Amino acid sequence: MKFFLLLSAIGFCWAQYSPHTQEGRTSIVHLFEWRWVDIALECERYLAPNGFGGVQVSPPNENIVIDNPFRPWWERYQPVSYKLCTRSGNEDEFKNMVTRCNNVGVRIYVDAVINHMTGSGASAGTGSTCGSYFDPGNRNFPEVPYSAWDFNDGKCQTASGEVENYNDAYQVRDCRLVGLLDLALEKDYVRSMIADYLNHLIDIGVAGFRLDAAKHMWPGDIKEQYKHLLNT
Repeated sequence: MKFFLLLSAIGFCWAQYSPHTQEGRTSIVHLFEWRWVDIALECERYLAPNGFGGVQVSPPNENIVIDNPFRPWWERYQPVSYKLCTRSGNEDEFKNMVTRCNNVGVRIYVDAVINHMTGSGASAGTGSTCGSYFDPGNRNFPEVPYSAWDFNDGKCQTASGEVENYNDAYQVRDCRLVGLLDLALEKDYVRSMIADYLNHLIDIGVAGFRLDAAKHMWPGDIKEQYKHLLNT
C-alpha cells in the first residue's frame, strides 16, 4: 500500500510539472562553472551517448568581477545586468551550446538569479564581465534598467537593511541577503524585466530554471513571475 501511495504521489506531481526532458531521460548533471563550449562538447561526447537528460549550468547573466578574493564562484550570483556575458562565454557561445545539446537530446537548465542584484557595498564602475556600468550605492543598473524604485530598501524593517532573524519570514523575503540588493518582485515593472530575461532564454531553447535564493522570495511573487513566462 505504501508503494502504491508513493507512485500515486509521484504521478500527481509529474502531472503538474514537466521537466521537458527527452522521453526516457530523467538524470541531469550540474556542470558548475564550465564554459559553454566545453558543455556543448560534453553533451555530444559523453552525456547524450550515456542517456543523460540535461545539464544545469551556472548563471549566464553578466555579473560583477571580484578580485579579492580572486574571481570566487559566488561573484556569479551578483548580477549587474541580464546580458548573456560571463566567464563561461558570450551569448553566441551560449546559443551554440543550447542548440548542440538539444540536438542530441540533452536539455539545458539555467541557474536563474532573480531575487537580487549585486552587493550594496560594491563600487560603481564598469568592473563587470561585459563592461556594463553599474552603481549599487545609488541602486542604478542602467543596462536592465533598474533604479532605486525597484528594490525593497523601504520595505525591509530591520535597522541594517539585512536579514537579522531567519525565523522572521518578512525579513528573509524583504531584506538583503548578505548585502545583496533585494529586488521588489511584487512590482510589475521588475517582473517584466525578469520575464524578458527568462523568456529570452526560453526562446534560445533553455528547458527550465533553478531559482537561486528561492526561500528569499515570497511564494506568491514566484507564482506570478511564472505566469509571465512562455510555454508554462
